[in-house]
Amino acid sequence: MLRALVIDDDRSVLHMVQRSLEKLQIEVLSASSADEGLKLVEERRPDVVLLDILMPRMSGLEVFSRIHHIDRRLPVIFITAEAGSESAIEAMQLGAYDYLAKPLDLAKLNNLVAKALETRRLMSVPVAVAVREEEKPSSATGDLFVGRSPVMLEVFKSIGRVSKQNVTVLIRGESGTGKELVARALYQFSDRSTRPFMAVNCAALPDTLLESELFGHEKGSFTGAERRRIGKFEQCNGGTLFLDEVGDMSPLTQGKVLRLMQEQRFERVGGNDTISTDVRMIAATNRHLEEMVEGGTFRGDLFYRLNVVTIQLPPLRERSEDVPLLLQYFLTRVRKELNKPEIEGISLEAMEALQAYPWPGNIRELQSVVRQCVLKATGPVIVPDFLPRTVFDSTAHDLAVAQRNMPAPIEHPPVVTVNKELPKDDSPSLNIQDYVEARLAGGTTNLYAEAVEVMERYLFTRVLQATGGNQTKTSEILGITRGKVRDRIAAFNITLGKKVTIDGE
Repeated sequence: MLRALVIDDDRSVLHMVQRSLEKLQIEVLSASSADEGLKLVEERRPDVVLLDILMPRMSGLEVFSRIHHIDRRLPVIFITAEAGSESAIEAMQLGAYDYLAKPLDLAKLNNLVAKALETRRLMSVPVAVAVREEEKPSSATGDLFVGRSPVMLEVFKSIGRVSKQNVTVLIRGESGTGKELVARALYQFSDRSTRPFMAVNCAALPDTLLESELFGHEKGSFTGAERRRIGKFEQCNGGTLFLDEVGDMSPLTQGKVLRLMQEQRFERVGGNDTISTDVRMIAATNRHLEEMVEGGTFRGDLFYRLNVVTIQLPPLRERSEDVPLLLQYFLTRVRKELNKPEIEGISLEAMEALQAYPWPGNIRELQSVVRQCVLKATGPVIVPDFLPRTVFDSTAHDLAVAQRNMPAPIEHPPVVTVNKELPKDDSPSLNIQDYVEARLAGGTTNLYAEAVEVMERYLFTRVLQATGGNQTKTSEILGITRGKVRDRIAAFNITLGKKVTIDGE
């Protein structure tokens, strides 16, 4: 049986919490002093602790620190007389799971304890992705190319083929896929690696400033030009210049860049002197330049000059096998940056949700999600409760769409009502052989999806009957999360006659 420990010197609170949690089949231990509570933590090993902040002779915050020293995975929920107090804020900074204000809302208490117990369970199993104790040596920018998928291996091969060739390279891909990393890799493995590397984001600057940034300007050439400025093409002589989002350049700037690529000569804005330079150009874009050429917004001659060699970066959703490697890499980095050495890794359930997510923001979004998880974590393992809601919302939406679009078999098993008192001999039966033969005779073209759905429907219905509708026990038997159990109940239209769940729903 799951076990909760309540440490509070108020006997009425102890009694109230005990009655509320025992209805959920949770064994409740109680302690009216800090010393007694710490002793129970060591001897009885509870699964969750509810701790009053204001304790006699020892602060609840100090008690928490000692509990955390005994068991870092043990979720601690603070009980405080004032939810906005400095003590409650400090408790969260120390790593408490959550806190509740007095007087206690028992429904909220039950729900929070249920979530904490699920977090405890997930933290007690081996992590799916563990942090590296020693990071590999990083590149000059502090970033590494991470990936072993076939599409990324092709990218690495392309970099190797052209890095030492003095040709222009156009890198294409969605925002956040790592186009600048490709540019830096081309530079680092080139014969110009000892010369300057500079990057300019063409979309981040207005036309006038971009022209000045690239070519420089003479003093007095425009309002605000108080002194001569040396542009990137001049500064980067002998080196490599990376033009990011090249599709956002104005037609005027496009013309000047084209001339420079053809002649390796240019003039500063407002100047008459012709300056020679030797710059290798690498460009990147997330736009369809061919369509822009047809529409007249991008010069065709410049496009052909830039498009000598193209490297196409795949979006993260097309290289999901690289997600665990990227998570490990960024988790190791972020843990160090945020000074959270207690973080050990990511749970299997959280990993499944992260791999199912389509990552519209690609690697940049993944890095942001890792940072949010580490900041939100109240224990050593990243569990689903610490993930941003966008991850779960998107995963649930994709599942619902897939289920709506799944062709229905000719005969669905009937909707089943699962009651706590349902006799075991009334459980549903399934003859998968007869079903497969019937569907084959019916000329199906989607037998795999149909058979899997029928099998899942039978499996979930049968296990729910065996557990009397208890979703927590069902998830433990099936080895999946309670969230997945709820999804299947809704998808298969299974009606629970009497819900017997840990959160009292």
